[in-house]
Amino acid sequence: MTTPPPARTALVTGASSGIGRELALGLGRAGLAVGLLGRDAARLAEVAGELDGPSAVATADVTDLDDVRRAVAQVTAGIGEVELLVSSAGVIEAEEVPVWEADPAAWRHVLEVDLLGAFHVVRAVVPGMVARGGGRVVDLNSGAGVRDAVHYSAYGAAKTGMFRIGGALHAAGHERGLRAFELAPGVVDTPMTRAMPVHAGRTGWTAPAEVVELVVAMARGELDAWSGRMVRAGTDTPAGLRARAEAGLPARARTLGLLPWGPDDPLAP
Repeated sequence: MTTPPPARTALVTGASSGIGRELALGLGRAGLAVGLLGRDAARLAEVAGELDGPSAVATADVTDLDDVRRAVAQVTAGIGEVELLVSSAGVIEAEEVPVWEADPAAWRHVLEVDLLGAFHVVRAVVPGMVARGGGRVVDLNSGAGVRDAVHYSAYGAAKTGMFRIGGALHAAGHERGLRAFELAPGVVDTPMTRAMPVHAGRTGWTAPAEVVELVVAMARGELDAWSGRMVRAGTDTPAGLRARAEAGLPARARTLGLLPWGPDDPLAP
């Protein structure tokens, strides 16, 4: 089994604002060369200006595979081959309504950005990782992807699908050196979360530094035992996750799957 070395380069999607911006800056502080991908060239340039180390900026709409491929080529020309992919680009529905009242166009848009976009960057980046013997992929996921909710059905569906992409990367790529992680960031104070009625009046937020700490640990290979699984910023720490892995992880722990009624359930895994 191939084990990838610590990442020296990273590509962060959705890097112009919010959690993506914080991750790009944090990875840069950790010594990685960082590729910044987003739709707003001016805001990406501002983020790049805050980085002390090597960086590259590329604009792209993640819903357009050809656009993503062009942007990835532009980034690799600037910083080298991508060894860590952080899929952070995402949107959420503007309205809090049950699924049967959801606007079809808005619902589709969330799926296209959050799920299809995640697939597009995987399709553009991961073949190169496999050819070179491995790499790491981090999905900015959510607790919404693993539990039912009254509202935000498109966002939940997209995040569940994203978890399945990460699981597929782990299942098909682990022996080839791929490691894939689902990271739930908690509720970070960003323009997206501030606009959500469910968070109106919230005073407790996950610190961006806690999200960055986990991704840096993933980049360094410290949490490879958690490939194919979900971790949660604000609750999990690198030290705690390493200790839990050393103590032993059940095969299905923190993975996405069906909960059977018992060992006699014919749908039990």
